[in-house]
Amino acid sequence: MLKRILPPPKWRFPVMILAAVFTGLFLYTFYISKAHSYLSDNPQTCTNCHIMSPQYATWNRSSHREVAHCNDCHVPHDNVINKYYFKAKDGLRHSTIFTLRREPQVIFILDEGADVVHNNCIRCHSNVLKDPKLAATVYNHDVHMTGRKCWECHREVPHGRVNSLSSVPNARVPLPESPVPDWIKTLINNK
Repeated sequence: MLKRILPPPKWRFPVMILAAVFTGLFLYTFYISKAHSYLSDNPQTCTNCHIMSPQYATWNRSSHREVAHCNDCHVPHDNVINKYYFKAKDGLRHSTIFTLRREPQVIFILDEGADVVHNNCIRCHSNVLKDPKLAATVYNHDVHMTGRKCWECHREVPHGRVNSLSSVPNARVPLPESPVPDWIKTLINNK
């Protein structure tokens, strides 16, 4: 079985070198892109891409900041496999767009993402939606909810009006850490 996988003896060394080069490139790309950070629910991870800074800044000033992070709204919560599958698929799409420099000036959520966000609004606010006292304050709230997304009425929750990168020019967002390891910085500074 092992003989089928191994290359002929004269090709083993070049194959090992190529495998080491590709493994190194993969690990370097994994490190530089901070791919490990996307496994967490830390909202600062979203600022790894500069284009998401307005969304982070507006969320950080919203009432949702205390109770919900990006993944609470933008990732399905029906099971762990679906959650990480959605994150991987969406992340791969985002990284491809940003790598190819095809990001739009104005970001719009795709239909699949909009369905996830809508379902998460209902998941988190189901007790409010079923409260008869609160429902009485909005005329025909049940009728208005049918066939519509929550943000058709609640437009500025939680991001406010974010139209483009220039819509929040004074946004304060965490700067991404430098990908240069400390030992290289020390080496450069000691020259």
